[in-house]
Amino acid sequence: MRFLPTTVEGARLVELEPRTDERGFFARMFCAGEFAAEGLETSFRQVNDALSHTAGTLRGLHYQVAPAGEVKLVRCLRGAAFDVLVDLRAGSPSFGRWAGAELTSGNRRMMHVPRGCAHGYLTLEPDTELLYFASDPYVAAHERALRWDDPAIGIAWPRPAAVISDKDRTAPAFDAAYHASGY
Repeated sequence: MRFLPTTVEGARLVELEPRTDERGFFARMFCAGEFAAEGLETSFRQVNDALSHTAGTLRGLHYQVAPAGEVKLVRCLRGAAFDVLVDLRAGSPSFGRWAGAELTSGNRRMMHVPRGCAHGYLTLEPDTELLYFASDPYVAAHERALRWDDPAIGIAWPRPAAVISDKDRTAPAFDAAYHASGY
């Protein structure tokens, strides 16, 4: 695996290194030793699978505050999505900054989202399916959301959102005191 830095401190874009032959390819998606060598999370306790039927479906930006923060490792299994994270860790050198990358079934890239960062994505093709590993389980009492189109963050989404939940549409705008994740 190759671990590529992003504009958010501690976040990585992970590229697989497939070994190919006449049968196809084989690649590791996760290796605890390689992740540990990068200083990344090596324990995941929940796995989520999300399917979005319509291109332009926006999900996020979601996160959990301390002590229930999650590290996520996100991969697109089918279709394509623009995957985004926003640093909400008070004191982080990249606090309030975002990073994003296109994850597709073809490029097989993964996004490593550090604890204390909000996460979301916009589907670019119909029937896009994402699989993501989470270091900790979902805890509703610790969940928060950040407005996906907040000009204070300035995410450069590659297309307009066509489908968005009421919860995500009405998420609060960025407020440093409220949105600081406690990490």
